[in-house]
Amino acid sequence: MQGSSHDDVRRHNLSTILRLVHRNGASPRSQLTRLTGLNRSTVAALVSELVDLGLAIERDPDPTNQVGRPSPIVAVSKRVVALAVNPEIDAVTVGVVGLDGVVHRRIRCAVEAAPSAAAAVAIATGVIDGLRVDIESNLRIVGIGVAVPGLVRAQDGLVRHAPHLGWVDEPLVEMLEAATGYPVFAANDASLGVLAERDFGAGIGLSDVVYLNGGSSGIGGGLIAGGAVVGGADGFAGEFGHAPVSSSIRTDSSGVSGTLEAEVTRSDLLAVLGLSSADADELEHALLASTSLTVRAEVNRQLDCLGSALAGIVNIVNPQRIVLGGFLASLRAVDPERLLAAVRARALPAAFGSVTIAPALLGSNLLMIGAAELAFERLLADPGAFRDAESNRS
Repeated sequence: MQGSSHDDVRRHNLSTILRLVHRNGASPRSQLTRLTGLNRSTVAALVSELVDLGLAIERDPDPTNQVGRPSPIVAVSKRVVALAVNPEIDAVTVGVVGLDGVVHRRIRCAVEAAPSAAAAVAIATGVIDGLRVDIESNLRIVGIGVAVPGLVRAQDGLVRHAPHLGWVDEPLVEMLEAATGYPVFAANDASLGVLAERDFGAGIGLSDVVYLNGGSSGIGGGLIAGGAVVGGADGFAGEFGHAPVSSSIRTDSSGVSGTLEAEVTRSDLLAVLGLSSADADELEHALLASTSLTVRAEVNRQLDCLGSALAGIVNIVNPQRIVLGGFLASLRAVDPERLLAAVRARALPAAFGSVTIAPALLGSNLLMIGAAELAFERLLADPGAFRDAESNRS
């Protein structure tokens, strides 16, 4: 990529180096030279600038694990963090996530009923205020990322529709920025989930990945094609939960009948198990332990519907991997072969032959990491602006 000026080239190169150590972890400077195609002195200067900005550190290599001339190790600074917020129908969760992808804190505030946007902002702000003194004295906060179970307009973070929460046209970003004083960015939760799995989970090294998440608010998805996140014209792409899979009259959260979200539900699984609630791990354990024919019949029904939806994705998108998160991963764990057979029966053979279906690897940290990535993106795109932002704040 060629910049229009020396500053553009430098900005791009700084961004490239920071993205590499952000996604790949601590790396020898020689490896960064090889991956970028830049000369050694240029990489050394760029790393030095990132260190001066407080975004990276350099350390001596392990002398016992080196062949030839040792190269310094470059890593992101653990002091740089983003805050993450995930409002759901039964809780508002706030996390502190490092630029290295490590979740330092995750605080889940349970609620008795789905919170309004104002209530969710108040809960998140209360948690952040409780953490603020400790965080700001030890860490450098880039901003807040919010994973929303609904449609979020890309250009301004307006929540157009989060049906399970009952939100319509809520200015969530504006509200949370005013309450906390930090820059805020919001996007659909499943779209952020695919980012997290691409960079730190089951999608590492892949350019074409589809992620589907099953949660208390239904089923959402995210899509990466050719290495780029596909958001659509307004950021609403990836609503795979509303894909038709049957002729049933059961309706989803938008009132559409026969869709994946209408047919494949966590509530039906909990009901046949006789449970009132369970997280994904608990649900998976209960499903695997059950010997009930009723439970197995419901699991089989849902697996077949899920397979139908995944076959459509395989035929249309041709991904390398489909990653399942939340209760969808729990469902798959009961009988992965049945799910594969259901997909195979409806997918084009050539496309099916190149796809794998795997569970998400990041577990309960998934949406915290995904939301943090949203907040980190501006920093990763222009690391030098971080100095200006700090100067303006002081």
